[in-house]
This record gives sequence, C-alpha cells and structure tokens, in this order.
Amino acid sequence: MVNARRERFREETKDEAKRIALEQLAQQGIGGVSVNAIAKRMGVTGPALYRYFKGRDDLLTELVRDAWHDLADAVEAAVAAAEGAEPPERVRAFAAAFRAWAVDAPHRYLLLFGTPVPGYQAPVDTIAAAHRTMSAFLSVLPAAAGAAAGTRDEARGGPTTERAALDAQLAAWADSRGEGSVPPAVLLTGLRGFTRLHGVLSLEVTGQFGPMGIDPALVYRAEVESLILGDSEVRGSTRLSGPG
Repeated sequence: MVNARRERFREETKDEAKRIALEQLAQQGIGGVSVNAIAKRMGVTGPALYRYFKGRDDLLTELVRDAWHDLADAVEAAVAAAEGAEPPERVRAFAAAFRAWAVDAPHRYLLLFGTPVPGYQAPVDTIAAAHRTMSAFLSVLPAAAGAAAGTRDEARGGPTTERAALDAQLAAWADSRGEGSVPPAVLLTGLRGFTRLHGVLSLEVTGQFGPMGIDPALVYRAEVESLILGDSEVRGSTRLSGPG
C-alpha cells in the first residue's frame, strides 16, 4: 500500500512537471524549458525535482515520447475509423488527423519536427514511437502500387542505378521498422507524401502563410489531393485514386 501510494505521488509529480514544461515550451520554445523554473512553480527545490528527471534532456525525452504516442494515437484512430473506405478517403482521414494534431498543439509539433536541439539525442525507443505515425500512413496506401510500379520498371528494362540504390535503402529502412512486406514503390510514395504534408504543416504552424494572405488549410488540402491523384511521374503506378 505504501509503495503504491509513493508510486502514485511520483507519477502525479512527473505529470505536473511535464504540464508546466509544455506551458514553457508553448510560451518560450525549447530554450525556455527549465527544470529549476519548473521546480520553483511547483514549490519544491531544484534538487528535489532532479529525483524525477536527471536533467532537462531527460524531461525533453518524456515530452518527445508523449508527443509521438499522442500523434500516433490520433492518426491511428482516424485510419481505423475509415476502415473499409476507398483509398482516397483513408488518405484524407490520415491527413486530416495529422493536421488537426499539429494545429491544435504547434509547440508539440515543432518539438518533434522543428529545429533539432543542440546536443540532444533522443533515445532509441522514441524512434519506434515516431514510426507509428509513418506506419499508419503506409497502411492507407494501396498495396497494388508496388506491383504496378514493378511492371512499369520491367517494361523499360528495369530501374535505373539511382532508383535501385534508393529501393535498397527503402527496403533496409522498412526492414528495420518491421515494414518489410511493403513494396518499395509504396514506401517511396509514403516517404514523399509524408515529406510534402510535413512541409506545408511546418510553414503553417510557424505562421509563414499569414503575410501571404493564403489560407494554409486550403494549401494543405490541395497537397493532399495532389498526393491522391499522383504526379506525372507516378500516375498509373502509385496513384491512390484507383483505375480510371
């Protein structure tokens, strides 16, 4: 009973510290996150709080880990809700959830995708947490894309040396993340698509569209539709809208 009460107090203390750290992050950016300042807000000494976090990097890791899992939970729920829908609707469901999470918590989005913190190295387990979002994205891309792309490559005498090298790198990345059954064409579509969505979101959450007088939501939706239709290079092989 005593141990359970002590553990509950420990978790409550950590949760309060992380809540204050997120406030600091939202107001001042990563540079404003301070364990000593958090301790002062909580009415405890700095050394007392260091019993829960070894230092600022340890606290940042907790925030990063929580953010990756929260983002993954959001997109996975959206993808699950669209189960059975046509591929374009599943892609739209993923993309909408991705943007909603970023816009709702831009400081958390930038913690994950913004400028790296000098000297900070996230632990290995956060890499697995981060891949949950990419895995959800890959799951909404059509498996037929790989077979179609393979047929196209065979028809023109096989992939170029550069494409072969990229396919090998994509396959190695997929194997390391447990995605070994996903065809290289789908992996490339996923990687390119994720990069494009991230690019628009990064500009939106940092306010870059404001001075232009352009609604970032419309830009984002246009990018999603472009991804669904496919560009001239991949149309007919990795397009997501099906035949016709």
